[in-house]
Amino acid sequence: MSPPSRRLQTKPVITCLKTFLISYSLIFWFTGVILLAVGVWGKVSLEAYFQLASDKSTNAPYVLIGTGAIIVIFGLFGCFATCRGSPWMLKLYAMFLILVFLAEFVAGISGFLFRHEIKAVLGDAYKDAVTNYNTTNPKSSAVDTIQRTLYCCGVNSYKDWNTTKYFKDNGVPVSCCKENAVCSVENLKDLDRARDVVYDTGCFSLVTTLMESNLGIIAGISFGIAFFQLIGVFLSCCLSRYITNNQYEMV
Repeated sequence: MSPPSRRLQTKPVITCLKTFLISYSLIFWFTGVILLAVGVWGKVSLEAYFQLASDKSTNAPYVLIGTGAIIVIFGLFGCFATCRGSPWMLKLYAMFLILVFLAEFVAGISGFLFRHEIKAVLGDAYKDAVTNYNTTNPKSSAVDTIQRTLYCCGVNSYKDWNTTKYFKDNGVPVSCCKENAVCSVENLKDLDRARDVVYDTGCFSLVTTLMESNLGIIAGISFGIAFFQLIGVFLSCCLSRYITNNQYEMV
């Protein structure tokens, strides 16, 4: 049993650690909200780009949403464990933070290392989607969304549609039309006329640049949050050790 004087000296230390860990847990909870927001943003804004690289809708945004939800829950658990001063709860909280750190660190490294491969795959997928465009499959819908959103047309220019089967029957897709332009069938089937009513910038460079920059943002957020977990691990372990060694119960 530690002498009373020593136990009195440890009280301010434990109180200080408790304050820091509660503050950390609240910030950690907020990072979970950020991941939820990034996941929802990815689902809404980047779904068209993900569809190009997959025949089915990707689960990547849902992974971020699920991870964010778990972090929100464990952030509240961290506050509860700190207030209770339970060593086993604090150790469980620290273990969870370590797992989150490893997962986010690996995800960030993977996104950074394979960003060029992802760019190449996306570029090839976009070219294939333009070649086999038919307005009915998900990839064709993704092409329409990209052309309307980025104000572009075709792979390198609107002339790329001239080699597709769709052009022979329908001309350049309506999604290439400029705002307030008169896009009649006759205009869209004639490349010379289409030049005045459709976007002349190709989508390939815009798509790959946009995806690469967005992957960089996501990787940066993952790295930042990952290293932030280490602070929580340190605080949780220190507080658990002080409580265990000094047999101190915090209410």
